[in-house]
Amino acid sequence: MDVSRFVIEASEAESMANQAGLSVKDLLSTLVGSSQKLARCPISNFSVAAVGLGSDGRIFLGVNLEFPGVPLHHSVHAEQFLITNLSLNLSPGLSAFAVSAAPCGHCRQFLQEVRNASKTQILITTDESPKFNPLSLLLPIPFGPYDLLDEETPLLPEPHDNRLKFLFIEDTTKPCNLSNGSCELYKKNRHLLKEEALKAANNSHAPYSGSPSGIALMDCEGRIYKGSYLESAAFNPSLGPVQTALISYVASGGGYGYERIVAAVLVEKEAAPVMQEDTAKLLLKVVSPKCHLQVFHCVSDSDSDSIKKQ
Repeated sequence: MDVSRFVIEASEAESMANQAGLSVKDLLSTLVGSSQKLARCPISNFSVAAVGLGSDGRIFLGVNLEFPGVPLHHSVHAEQFLITNLSLNLSPGLSAFAVSAAPCGHCRQFLQEVRNASKTQILITTDESPKFNPLSLLLPIPFGPYDLLDEETPLLPEPHDNRLKFLFIEDTTKPCNLSNGSCELYKKNRHLLKEEALKAANNSHAPYSGSPSGIALMDCEGRIYKGSYLESAAFNPSLGPVQTALISYVASGGGYGYERIVAAVLVEKEAAPVMQEDTAKLLLKVVSPKCHLQVFHCVSDSDSDSIKKQ
């Protein structure tokens, strides 16, 4: 699977649009149909694709992901994939997107975490007369970050810095339950895996619970995929770190089988209001039963200062 299917550079997008005699914005809807083939929806068999234009001119793809064996709320919607894809690729914002089916209420709410969400232009390709309309038309009386946060708080997909560090030097010699080859690979990369998970936690969007977390997955070839916990002001549409890491895995060319994921490190605050460890174990056990998960705890700079004073 080619990463270019999920990210199209601005210059290439402009060239494709010129060849088609379209603006880059109008090009989006022409890419939706082929993008639906990338969806992984073995439960519903209902493929959804969202193709968005980042404010930096790049085009980003998102598709729905479903995981048999776990509750349906673990599924990833195409719009969530799209926003996560922008965040993973450091795009500053989303200006418009085309989608193969009308966004559900869950996704209309999740999109509120994008700055100036009400102005985001959306085209639904299955409409009788498809055209771009602002999100405010789909969700006219919204509830979102502007009801709870100040203007300085970063939103999605803007970069975050939660100023986290490890709580203390923890033992990393936990017995490895992987086969010999994968175990050696994990031992070789576990410190890097741990640092990448901390980076993911630092980029976590968790302004409502104050419970940032991040995970790093490693496949059988030693490639690492990060995922950050992404909260919604309405709580339920929040996206866990394992889901966002699986988005990274799919978008970065991971094969269809998640069983290639052999190791994971989760970083989160100890005794935070929202904890990810048990959910991460549940989802990873289903998608990749042999995955070796290790959990480390972190603390923010302010929390660290408080601990020192005690």
